[in-house]
Amino acid sequence: MISELKALFDYYEKEKGIDRAKMVEALSQALLAASKKSIGPARELRIDIDPDKGTIKAFAKLLAVETVSNRWEELPLATAKRFKKDAVIGDEIEVEVTPNNMGRIAAQTAKQTMLQRLRMAEKENLYDEFKDRTGDVVSGVVRRFEKSDVVVDLGKFEGIMTSKERVSTEDYTPGDRMRFYVKAVEKDSGRGPEIILSRAHPNFVRRLFEFEVSEIGDRTVEIASIAREAGYRTKVAVHSADEKVDPVGACVGLRGARVKNIVRELNNEKVDIIRWKSDPAEFIREALKPLKVLSINVNVEKKEARLTVSEEELSKAIGRRGQNARLTSRLVGMDLVIEKDQHATEVFEGQIGSAVHHLVDALGITEETARLLTQGGLADLRSFADADVGDLTEILGGDTDLAQQIFDKAKAHASAPAKE
Repeated sequence: MISELKALFDYYEKEKGIDRAKMVEALSQALLAASKKSIGPARELRIDIDPDKGTIKAFAKLLAVETVSNRWEELPLATAKRFKKDAVIGDEIEVEVTPNNMGRIAAQTAKQTMLQRLRMAEKENLYDEFKDRTGDVVSGVVRRFEKSDVVVDLGKFEGIMTSKERVSTEDYTPGDRMRFYVKAVEKDSGRGPEIILSRAHPNFVRRLFEFEVSEIGDRTVEIASIAREAGYRTKVAVHSADEKVDPVGACVGLRGARVKNIVRELNNEKVDIIRWKSDPAEFIREALKPLKVLSINVNVEKKEARLTVSEEELSKAIGRRGQNARLTSRLVGMDLVIEKDQHATEVFEGQIGSAVHHLVDALGITEETARLLTQGGLADLRSFADADVGDLTEILGGDTDLAQQIFDKAKAHASAPAKE
């Protein structure tokens, strides 16, 4: 057992970098629990380990008494005087109580517990080394899965990527080498200190830009805000205090080389680079380009913006399942209410209504028939000159008689002398 202990101490100290004192403390606690089964519930039981010699001894502090009533806590005064010549009743006497089978106890019962404690000590070292690396990007290899969590080999340590930090569109296979964002180093988790990794965090994209775009690294260009739906789309707003620097162009790179590298790392996630504006309305317009925003009403206090777009571009502005509007809202830091332009609709409806009434009055037809003609492109009498009965029949759903009557009336109306 002596040589085995020394070898164990040497291995963990040299290979794992765990302090020998921590190992001695861990083993002492493990043996203390194991020894109570053999020694019994002795008073103030402690384990003494010499890490250099590999020896293990057990000691207990017993009370010197005249008559022993509890052998786990007391010893006769005569026996106490053998350890302390001037002992009197009530003195605490430290006595070695190492059982003969201590080696077997240590080997069979305490070893596994010790290794568990050593793993905890190893994780403490992990925390000390990684506690200042929150926000860094690290490279690692996917090793295994623990339920929905991905365990990543970071070399000396392991990191955990929980299910909510995974990208739903990505596949992870043991052996894959990838880059990860260090979201946090948690010391008080239920499993001891853990490195929490992420590929879904918006700041993962931020750090990739810092690595790829030198102007961001030296603060010539700054990232003002980021909005991301991992695996699908990211919007990045950038600006520069230097008027000579094009922040968007710097991030895109020559022929798109820089942003392509980032998109490749994100497994082809779409990345929009937007020019940041201090004016909220202008910023919203930039964020929604190439869509044309017809009007914007910004309420700074409520952090809300109401904007209108044409009916044709409404669905694009909102995006699939509301993604474009949602990302833009996060990017600008405001709630967006996107509506179609009612004014244009009202003007168009007014023009249609006016044309319908004109045809009703001129041709003596019903409003329903006039609306069919208008929707078919015959909005005024002059347009009838380029139409024939067949065109009217098609517009009116195959009613040849009605089409002929209207055609004759339109022709007669066109040949009638103009009223002065």
